[in-house]
Amino acid sequence: MIKTIGVILAGGLARRMGGGDKCMRPLLGRPILDWVTERAVPQTSYMIINANGDASRFQDYALPVVADSVEGFQGPLAGILAAMEWGASQHPDVKWIVSFPADAPFVPAGLVQRYLDAAEDQGADLVSACSAGRVHPVCGLWSTSLAGDLRHALTQENVRKIDRWTARHRLAEVAFETDPYDPFFNINESDDLKRAEEIARNITAPST
Repeated sequence: MIKTIGVILAGGLARRMGGGDKCMRPLLGRPILDWVTERAVPQTSYMIINANGDASRFQDYALPVVADSVEGFQGPLAGILAAMEWGASQHPDVKWIVSFPADAPFVPAGLVQRYLDAAEDQGADLVSACSAGRVHPVCGLWSTSLAGDLRHALTQENVRKIDRWTARHRLAEVAFETDPYDPFFNINESDDLKRAEEIARNITAPST
């Protein structure tokens, strides 16, 4: 099995939901982050949470909390760079980072293996998911060999948009079905939380 380091990207400011840790909002009585970790952790060899500020607020998850290694809340790319650099110091033999948004509670099982297969088949350095005609680059596979280029892009070129940076490299896309729901549905606003509750109830409802 190819080793991977998973990173749950929880470093955003959640402005559209009034600030704070969006991933700690309740979804059917449990933090959104619970749903994410339950799906993501079993698929990776190691898992960290990328978040800034007081790390103790995630102590219940017993996972390393790694802050951005560049200042200024520069978005998901900063969290991915932090994961790459953490991996280089802690597990230098691991060549792949897998990123999971902290506000996407329904990421599919088998995601990481499909990414690894696509990377091998297409000779890709990066892999993104796509569903319903949309690409989801925040939920992706990233070669650690790109850490230096990513740091330069963030600190010297002021690159913030993921697709602007990924366009420079060999990128593969893996398509996922959206029936009965889009597995990459993410919670950006309060209304999204209501839709997530509907999906979660269907997932957890007993079969008849």
